[in-house]
Amino acid sequence: MTTADVAGRLERLTGTPVRELRAAGSQFRWNYYRAMLADGRAVFAKVAAAGLGGVFDAEARGLRWLGEAGAAGVPEVLGWDDATLVVSQVPPGRADAAAAERFGRELARLHGAGAPRFGAPWPGFIASLSMPNGDRGGPGSDPGSASWPDWYAQCRVLPYLRMAVDAGTLSSTDAAVVESAAARVASVAGPPEPPSRIHGDCWSGNVLWSGGAGWLIDPAAHGGHRETDLAMLALFGAPYLDRILGAYAEEAPLAAGWRHRVPLHQLHPLLVHVCLFGSAYRDAALDAARAVLAA
Repeated sequence: MTTADVAGRLERLTGTPVRELRAAGSQFRWNYYRAMLADGRAVFAKVAAAGLGGVFDAEARGLRWLGEAGAAGVPEVLGWDDATLVVSQVPPGRADAAAAERFGRELARLHGAGAPRFGAPWPGFIASLSMPNGDRGGPGSDPGSASWPDWYAQCRVLPYLRMAVDAGTLSSTDAAVVESAAARVASVAGPPEPPSRIHGDCWSGNVLWSGGAGWLIDPAAHGGHRETDLAMLALFGAPYLDRILGAYAEEAPLAAGWRHRVPLHQLHPLLVHVCLFGSAYRDAALDAARAVLAA
């Protein structure tokens, strides 16, 4: 795809000619671009050669849904189609203690905005993988009827376990460990909480630091458990994590024992990583499952 083709897509989706355009890398099945529009807006675009079957639709809807809460920084969605997503560019910055504390408070407020149910009313994706956003009841069932433990096992753990087994990345013995952990979710999940408005893929790389605040990008947004986002921040080491968590807990206190539930909430993203990147994440996923069994 030529730069002229990319510029044409951006102009069509934003309604504004492109003044400058430069490539900014690639990941999965799409390329990244930074552009300056003729009206002075700086934008960031994801561009695929062909339609991705709803990946960008899910991301755009998720960004707008998170932004509706008015709680945390989220790029503005300027336009999208099946092969292109254009959002406002977040100026580069850096994390510091004050920004981390602000982000913790804002994340708590975002979660507090709530969700109608667990899941979302659009087909979900996490990275390039399909992500079930309904409950286990199938067509015609009430999507609000599932408790979080049941929903988490059926919509976040077992689908990726099956995917990893089908790919040959996890063995039947591995699967038995994860299945046993999934069967124990209800007994280790802590007190029931209503659905929170969560980012859903809130690892440190999906938080951009700019203007003294943390900005959320690349969501797998849905109604979920708020501890999921906090566990994701811990998974690959967010900067000033203790400051984030401390400010969060001041704004919205967490249920007792939440630190012991971190492996439970990390089981899903670790299985996603097994599906995306292979056996390098097998041991970590099994360790999380065993921690659930030992809880």
